[in-house]
Amino acid sequence: MTPTLVCVPFAGAGASFFRPWRALAPDLEILAAQLPGRERRIDDPPYRDVAAAADGLYADLFGGLGGGQPVVLFGHSLGAVIAYELAHRLAAKAEVTVAGLLVSGSPGPWTQRERRATGLPDDEFLVRVAQFAGYTHEALAYPEMRELILPVLRADVEMHEAYRSENLTALTVPIHSIRGERDGLVTAAEAGEWSEATTGPFDYVEVDGGHMYLTENARPILRLAATLAGKG
Repeated sequence: MTPTLVCVPFAGAGASFFRPWRALAPDLEILAAQLPGRERRIDDPPYRDVAAAADGLYADLFGGLGGGQPVVLFGHSLGAVIAYELAHRLAAKAEVTVAGLLVSGSPGPWTQRERRATGLPDDEFLVRVAQFAGYTHEALAYPEMRELILPVLRADVEMHEAYRSENLTALTVPIHSIRGERDGLVTAAEAGEWSEATTGPFDYVEVDGGHMYLTENARPILRLAATLAGKG
């Protein structure tokens, strides 16, 4: 049975971001979550609450997986906390075996950022988000694309900045917290906070790059996923 890597997008991104990963990891089935408001779900209103997003993705993603299907969950930034909430929803379900949780570019689920972008005027909002990420999506340079992306990006940032986990019970699955060594948004100490989210094995991993390191190099993530799934 081929293990599945379930990938949850970061703010503003869609499932297509993960399409190139399939060629890099032939021993894994890559299952990319599609949040509403983008790509094939562009007409659906975006989520504004992380718990609601996790509930929706749980229903979308796991209804068809067979008994004992080994799954590794991955999420970056906003995707990390949604993946964490998904892990809690899967913890008591025999139909899916969670082999591990990969959280990337994120402080622990009880920590909120002090600097915010929610509520800023459009131009200031985009500048602030670019400062946070150290990265600007090239599509935002085109007015028509910006008009499509901006409402979804605002909704994603709003739900991320409002999020603070209400789960007081630690997971039992292995957690790997991954951070770009030049990440100016999330400190090493904040990334290490994930050790408190599990009673199982924990590892902190630094990779080359900044906050959005995964736009240039997904291989460290895929190697860790394969190891957790028993394919490394």
